[in-house]
Amino acid sequence: MFDTAGNKPAGEPVSPRDRELAAKAEALNARFRHHSATSVMEGALKDAGHIALVSSFGAESVVLLHMAAVIDPMTPVVFVDTELLFTETLIYQQEVSERLGLRNLRIIRADDIAEKDPYGALKFSDKDACCALRKTIPLQKALSGYDGWITGRKRFQAGTRAALEFFEVEDGTGRLKINPLAHWAPEDVRAYMDENRLPRHPLVAKGYPSIGCAPCTSPVKEGEDPRAGRWRGENKEECGIHVVDGQMVRTGA
Repeated sequence: MFDTAGNKPAGEPVSPRDRELAAKAEALNARFRHHSATSVMEGALKDAGHIALVSSFGAESVVLLHMAAVIDPMTPVVFVDTELLFTETLIYQQEVSERLGLRNLRIIRADDIAEKDPYGALKFSDKDACCALRKTIPLQKALSGYDGWITGRKRFQAGTRAALEFFEVEDGTGRLKINPLAHWAPEDVRAYMDENRLPRHPLVAKGYPSIGCAPCTSPVKEGEDPRAGRWRGENKEECGIHVVDGQMVRTGA
């Protein structure tokens, strides 16, 4: 279904399953159009089939993790350990999981890194291939068997996300993607974290409003876009787990 870069082959026709899912997504968006993020999350977990929450345990991840824990602590939570994450992220993942009582955490890793990137050089020579090897392809494998997955994407985060809906079809996979926080602004995220006394990722206080793998994440200066520190200087806005028209998003400045 996906090639070695994690892409759907170009020109692959839209399947009947995708058409069916598109109709389902449209109906769900109409149903939840004026509902809260919590209602979208609850509706997805109860009415959209077998759903997983995919979390990076990054700067804002604790919001959805808290919602999931309140709705159903047995919600499958998929965490991709790329083996290039900040130590702070790994510690934060453990602390948040224990504090929220998440009882169905699934930590996944690529099983062929030693073969395909034995010296860890891909992060310097081909960042797209590195993302595909360590994150995109392992996640696609982990999500097989699920009807959909929940993401923390928001419209304000990047130009590629400006028209984001609550429910959308993931091209070529037969799955839905659910974005409960699509319409949230940064102040909504902060307010939810404050009201529920949720722990912050320790790197946020050090100037990292968006956190990925250590080699490709840098601090953000005042006035910069929150995601400016991700793949700084590269024509890249996404790691590749999110696709548009079957291709990994590459749009950048």
